[in-house]
Amino acid sequence: MRKKWQWKFFVVLVVLLLGLTACSSNSTNNKDNKNQTAQKEDISKFPMTVKNDGKIVDDGVLKYGLVSDTPFEGTLSYAFYTGQPDAEILQFFDESLFRTNGDYEITNDGAATYELSDDKKTITIKIKDNVKWHDGEPVKAEDLEYAYLVIGHKDYTGVRYGDALIQDIVGMEEYHSGKADKISGIKVIDDKTLTITWKHANPSVLTGIWAYPLPKHYLKDVPIKDLAKSDKIRKNPIGFGPFKVKKIVPGESVEFVRNDDYWAGKPNLKGVILKVVSPQVVLQALKKGEIDIAEFPTDQYVNAKGTKNIQFVGKIDLAYNYIGFKLGHWDAKKQENVMDNPKFQNKKLRQAMAYAINNKEVADRLYHGLRFPATTLIPPSFPGYHDKNAKGYTYDPEKAKKLLDEAGYKDVDGDGFREDPNGKKFTINFLSMSGGDIAEPLAKFYMQCWKDVGLNVQLVDGRLAEFNSFYDMVEKDNPKVDVFAAAWYTGTDVDPYGLYGRDVMFNYSRWVNEKNDELLEKGHSEQAFDKEYRKKIYNEWQALMNEEVPVIPTLYRSIIYAVNNRVKNFTVDPSSKLTWKDVGVTSEKPEVAQ
Repeated sequence: MRKKWQWKFFVVLVVLLLGLTACSSNSTNNKDNKNQTAQKEDISKFPMTVKNDGKIVDDGVLKYGLVSDTPFEGTLSYAFYTGQPDAEILQFFDESLFRTNGDYEITNDGAATYELSDDKKTITIKIKDNVKWHDGEPVKAEDLEYAYLVIGHKDYTGVRYGDALIQDIVGMEEYHSGKADKISGIKVIDDKTLTITWKHANPSVLTGIWAYPLPKHYLKDVPIKDLAKSDKIRKNPIGFGPFKVKKIVPGESVEFVRNDDYWAGKPNLKGVILKVVSPQVVLQALKKGEIDIAEFPTDQYVNAKGTKNIQFVGKIDLAYNYIGFKLGHWDAKKQENVMDNPKFQNKKLRQAMAYAINNKEVADRLYHGLRFPATTLIPPSFPGYHDKNAKGYTYDPEKAKKLLDEAGYKDVDGDGFREDPNGKKFTINFLSMSGGDIAEPLAKFYMQCWKDVGLNVQLVDGRLAEFNSFYDMVEKDNPKVDVFAAAWYTGTDVDPYGLYGRDVMFNYSRWVNEKNDELLEKGHSEQAFDKEYRKKIYNEWQALMNEEVPVIPTLYRSIIYAVNNRVKNFTVDPSSKLTWKDVGVTSEKPEVAQ
């Protein structure tokens, strides 16, 4: 599963905005700014589960805040969604057939059990007998097969086909090209059992297998090319999760009611009311008890800390911010990335732009240590594979200037901006996203960092782009865009192929490289079931990406939830067995801040 993350920046103290008007780190040492130094927080000291010893009340209703400055898109299917807001909605009414442990590996505790063959190329999945869709129909093996038939179909309009595990299924290539009407490597044994066979053994089967069935009986009459826009996904979606969708106000809110037939038992809550809450007012909404739970903007935590009616839980997130270079385009016919844009082919230019950015100042001043400078493209939320010794690109404007000189980018006419190696005007068009009062100052901050080393960087169309138009421009390789600032949620599979593979649409930089192909292939080979071998390969890959810099990792992220004191059993601990079924409230009304 891959989630596009909106690059959210929210209201903070005015002094922080003023402190980011220049890129130089001198502002943090300036005597006049001494009292503005932000207090640094440590995410490792946050609890991961809320504390509440009260008794859960019957038929409580929880209010969930979806923090966003734009309406949610409403593509409510794991096979088709791309935005994080839609994922927050999906979690309540649909789910994977598998639960996972603290290392994000699948277990037999979920709605299905599995068994892997001795050669690790075939998995047998058996769905438990009491698993039912919200309309009462049983979840069948053919529903999981149908999900693969949809994703692999030539008319599929989503992005999941880029996953290495999906592409490697025996017969998937023939099906995708239209040469076969079934996937020969997927066999339905009976109503509850199917097998999937891959050409190659891949350790990602334990962390990245696609196990989100689609209700075939409900969707089969809708042409695959029309599924993502259909009412059955956007207005009346069904799943087999703990809650059912009762009512959707497009872009604004969703009302859920309890699924009494949930396979894991009757949920504690009678219902959930989810509504979009602007980041500018989320703290006030929490204080007033208008919402019980919200993913809380880390840059606002310093102002919310100590609020009496809420508690905070958090962890290092499976995500990172990055700045990407548009190095080519996506060839839809060939289904692969083509690196044919000459503007940023010189890696010294890319390296220079990385050294020019003062990520530490952004992390400390805006996020108080709850985001921190990124050094590689595998975040520390994967401690077994994140290279702790990688230094990444620390702020070094003099080194940036030297690299630009070596690459032939020099200020020939003395106007303060560098020309390209041919002596022509060199302007960089930067796409950055809106999202609260801090978005524009932050975009200007990065532009100032680049200006300080002689690069003329301008916002695309002279303004920030809202979430949906931003990703429309990035995904369609709009020629206006040279550089873009975004973020990735990695999902629970450490394999980076799904973001940086040659034939993956999510490889938005369109960077292709033979060594990259080789290392990504080795990273999910049979040999990579040996974790030490896989770690070695991914260390090599992290070093390659730091050397070539098709994207600049900027910040690792902490994820924090603000939770009303009446909520019980809510957790962000990946090793916990608590789910939304277990969440409850211990009073009819939320606590309100005095």
